Amino acid sequence: MALIRTGPELERLSRDFFSYSPVLTPLLQDRLAQLVVKASRTEQVRLVAGACARHGVPLTLRGSGTGNYGQCVPLAGGVVLDLSGLNQVRQLDPLTGVLTAEAGCLLADLEQQLAPHGRELRLTPSTRRSASLGGFIAGGSGGIGSVRWGFLRDPGHLLGLEVVTVEPEPRLLQLDASASAPLNHAYGSNGILTAVTMATAAAVPWQQVVIDFSSWTAAVAAIRTLPATALLLNGLCLLEDAVARRLPCPGGHGPAICPPADGHRLLLLAAPDALPALEPLLAAMGGRLVWQAPEQGSRGVPLRELCWNHTTLHMRAHDPGWTYLQMLLPQPETPALEALKQRWGDDLLWHLEAVRQQGCQRLAGLPLVRWRGREALLELMEQARQLGAFLFNPHVLTVEDGGLGVIDADQVAAKQAYDPAGLLNPGKLRGWGER
Repeated sequence: MALIRTGPELERLSRDFFSYSPVLTPLLQDRLAQLVVKASRTEQVRLVAGACARHGVPLTLRGSGTGNYGQCVPLAGGVVLDLSGLNQVRQLDPLTGVLTAEAGCLLADLEQQLAPHGRELRLTPSTRRSASLGGFIAGGSGGIGSVRWGFLRDPGHLLGLEVVTVEPEPRLLQLDASASAPLNHAYGSNGILTAVTMATAAAVPWQQVVIDFSSWTAAVAAIRTLPATALLLNGLCLLEDAVARRLPCPGGHGPAICPPADGHRLLLLAAPDALPALEPLLAAMGGRLVWQAPEQGSRGVPLRELCWNHTTLHMRAHDPGWTYLQMLLPQPETPALEALKQRWGDDLLWHLEAVRQQGCQRLAGLPLVRWRGREALLELMEQARQLGAFLFNPHVLTVEDGGLGVIDADQVAAKQAYDPAGLLNPGKLRGWGER
């Protein structure tokens, strides 16, 4: 167990990627822990939890810090508990593919360990190479695989959690799927996750495919149509031309590299048996195949690191004046897409992701938004709501306000059971303060 009391490392471990939001940045940039503890064993986690409970010290949990909402920022100071040292795979059932791994395991490392068994993770964020399993459960929701598998909170993904309580004598609990649900996407505010049990999928040698469209209408029709086909897809992303031109091209150097965008760009992860049908199908829709390569062994920027929140990362590297929103678009999508574009012009650039929501195919919008101040952002969000979009606001601090907007009584009840003094990540669960 390592302790960090001062210096740049203390500052780094008190932060995540909240700088994506010009609203959150002034609220969070000066928040620091008094102490960071790096744990490598469950017993060390229990020692820290017990000490914090006995002395009334706020305790904030941290994985890899790849979140964008300040999930691991210590609002009340105190202790940051870094769980990246808990990184062992405990069990993989060879028959069912059910995996149990410690919370600090990096998702990319898990994929490597699953591969010899012919398995892969169902859902991963675009930050797969750096994100941790526990952090993804506590602060994530979906990503690569959501077009096929939906979201993390859908029943059947998270099968169990090992949890340490924050009490003078901490308990080590094994929760089943039902009891684990309130801790899923709760920002680590109502229980310390030390191990995760989850379902995996049969591995597929995914192929990276890039299609360019000269017509935005045709490109939107394609991203709406493809999930309804018999083609096996694991990622389906559409970037407006002004976004696609600013992003790096996937692939390595030399003749195998993907050419720069020439129009609106559709990015796909497709099964090998989908390829023979894809090119003629997309050509009939007005698309042009510009690049295709297997994901495994490919050099350069992986295609999966051009979509989801990596799109925002690349755009902000080009120009930090951009921020973003997250929304589930109404159906049909075109009227809302056109109305928002007409009002905001080039201050709003479309980035769409195909997802499955409650079993139905939908389009999620992660538009890039030129920062014109808080009032303009609120006006944009209100217009989107009036048009029927459901907003997941990335510019707020609490679980509820960044999600469904209502208090989840089960999340509050779990905090009462596993963190009765309210020391875990204080300020992130609005329902706790309003109980």
